[in-house]
Amino acid sequence: MKRSAFAPCAAALALSLAGCGDGGNDNNLAATGNAALAQIAAPNNGDWTEVVTMTDMGSYVVGNPNAPVKLVEYASITCHVCAEFEEQGGPRLRDNYVRSGQVSWEYRPYMIFPSDPGIFLMLRCLGPNAFFRASEQLYADQRNWVARIQAMPPEQLQQIETLPPAARAAAIVRGAGLDQFFRQRGIPEARMNQCLADDAALQQLGALTQRGNEDGVTGTPTFLINGERQQASSWAALEPLLRRATGG
Repeated sequence: MKRSAFAPCAAALALSLAGCGDGGNDNNLAATGNAALAQIAAPNNGDWTEVVTMTDMGSYVVGNPNAPVKLVEYASITCHVCAEFEEQGGPRLRDNYVRSGQVSWEYRPYMIFPSDPGIFLMLRCLGPNAFFRASEQLYADQRNWVARIQAMPPEQLQQIETLPPAARAAAIVRGAGLDQFFRQRGIPEARMNQCLADDAALQQLGALTQRGNEDGVTGTPTFLINGERQQASSWAALEPLLRRATGG
């Protein structure tokens, strides 16, 4: 079931993680086009996992922008199914498909939970080169920081609910204890405050989520291969489709 990231209720703030939505429909979705990405040169060592770029709509692409196979993932940073995909498939996807340049992997932030906006704002603050590594670390520790949000007193959750979107996002990041996570990765307090108050970035995140809604995304993770919606939400289901697409 989807939840609005911009109008949470106290129950949603408590983050019941029974599921991250139903990904089952047959819509075909359009892949991202970004002319600037096509100008990126191959790395000297041939390792395309070292090349990460933010697109003009605020998503992140790792790998060869001219790869014959383009994988797009709509994902929530709070979704436990997305965390499972990262744990089981992230390293294999990077090592076996992205590194060689045959597959590019685009991550499109998709906000389901009230914790998503602030965390995605802070990941953006780290810059594109750090995005995939930092998101991997957040997924690995997801149970702990979600538990801290779930343990927040009801009156604190109700107070957060009344805040404007940017202030709400900042309060949840700090309530989850993730301000320390980003501070340890080189973001000082003043910069953190700026990033969490970046209304233009917040609106771009909202536009990405709206794009997913218009494309028929009903849950996370949702995957596209060369623009076509895949009936897969796990690495075990996705890898055979990637193997087929790459001729492997």
